[in-house]
Amino acid sequence: MSTLWDRFQQYHLAHPSLSISLDISRMGFTPDFLARMDAPAKHALQAMHALESGAEANPDEHRMVGHYWLRNPELAPTKELSEVISKTLSNIRTFAERVHACDEFTDVLVIGIGGSALGPQFISDALGAHENPIRLHFLDNTDPEGMDRVLDSLAGRFEHTLTVVISKSGGTKETRNGMLEAQRRYEAAGVAFAPRAVAVTGEGSELYQVADSNRWFIIFPMWDWVGGRTSVMSAVGLVPLMLQGIPMERLLAGAATMDAWTREAEPLKNPAMLLALMWHYAGNGKGEKDMVVLPYKDRLVLFSKYLQQLVMESLGKRHDLDGKEVHQGIAVYGNKGSTDQHAYVQQLRDGVHNFFVTFIEVRKDRAAQEFEVEPGTTSGDYLQGFLRGTRTALFESGRESVTVSLPDVSPESVGALIALYERAVGFYGTLVNINAYHQPGVEAGKKAASAVLALQHSVWKALGAEPHTASEIAAELGADAEAVYHVLQHLAANRSQLHLTAGDGPGSDRFSLKA
Repeated sequence: MSTLWDRFQQYHLAHPSLSISLDISRMGFTPDFLARMDAPAKHALQAMHALESGAEANPDEHRMVGHYWLRNPELAPTKELSEVISKTLSNIRTFAERVHACDEFTDVLVIGIGGSALGPQFISDALGAHENPIRLHFLDNTDPEGMDRVLDSLAGRFEHTLTVVISKSGGTKETRNGMLEAQRRYEAAGVAFAPRAVAVTGEGSELYQVADSNRWFIIFPMWDWVGGRTSVMSAVGLVPLMLQGIPMERLLAGAATMDAWTREAEPLKNPAMLLALMWHYAGNGKGEKDMVVLPYKDRLVLFSKYLQQLVMESLGKRHDLDGKEVHQGIAVYGNKGSTDQHAYVQQLRDGVHNFFVTFIEVRKDRAAQEFEVEPGTTSGDYLQGFLRGTRTALFESGRESVTVSLPDVSPESVGALIALYERAVGFYGTLVNINAYHQPGVEAGKKAASAVLALQHSVWKALGAEPHTASEIAAELGADAEAVYHVLQHLAANRSQLHLTAGDGPGSDRFSLKA
């Protein structure tokens, strides 16, 4: 009779130099599942090889997908691409060294959203140290109060603050708003913005034109063959993180080593393919179960958030590559262990069974000297005990899990972890026949937001001194009454000229401009 120890030995995969391992033994698949998926897995491997060789991997936008070339430029399909990647890395390194040498800057404000912020935020938090020469701050939303909090923290230091604005198209409104808010604060402090502004954008974009015409400090490129959620190893991440003082060459090296491992042609020896197969098994290839990510390390607390975008934006698709309506995707959530044991692990063990767990283990507890909280036991011993104990308790309750183990939180291991999941997402996309490299739902949301703003301008013009209900204004505009009501509520809360006379409910609330 096979034991768990036997199953662990059979389904435990480790890399000798990275010291990273993957354990899928606590997933309930059978050998029949692996045999059935062998042909689809090999097809996915072939598709990935074509992608890395420069094939059109994003058919909607007729683009190559080249984030793997960022950590190994020699893989790029043309000499010109290889050279531009290497030259950009060299230019960023020189720029960071120049900034550090001048000893003028203490802070960097990073303005971006989605992949232009999540990747740098995750790595900055994971690898940042007190001895870094520069501190990073982020504006990653268009929330005015949120921007005020960050900008207020820089008061008195704008003269010593670089601002890095990241937007491929330059037309992303959240990023544009953050740039304008930051520029206003610089000017209010009597500090010139342009000599302290850095752009990371596509050549000729709106942002490129602003930066070029206003003589910003420097402009770095973004390429159309790198998607936002896989852009952290491009100038998007390299510029702010190398300014912070993080050795990004080591992170790139770790990613390149993982890339080599995840090109393994035998599916059962390929960790990214095994992850993709486990996702397929857990959700019946339809995303029927959520992925709960539990990193047992404070430095990895943002990994769940980073992975949420990478997985959900890549795999959450309405149509497959044949145009069939499939509504694919895998929901991702998580915080960190052992915090989550005091939050929602109770439901994971005893509640609705609609998930599988990914444990992220870091074997090295701390760099400092060990300290025993009780005889023979350290805080790290407890953390390990909680991880393994939770894994066992969930398994005993019929809950499945995958465990990824890292030797430490170093640039190499973080780079490798990102590369592992990037390729797993690509493999899974092929297994379920969807385009993992576009995001039509995001564009739909942007268009809907533009419609709301256009309605707001129309509503404002329709207001007068005479009080009117939302229904009356909507009838005048030929608009939806509820949409008009929400616009009016927002304006009443934020425009001092607008007066709200509350009624018995939304239908009788009346709005007018103050005399």
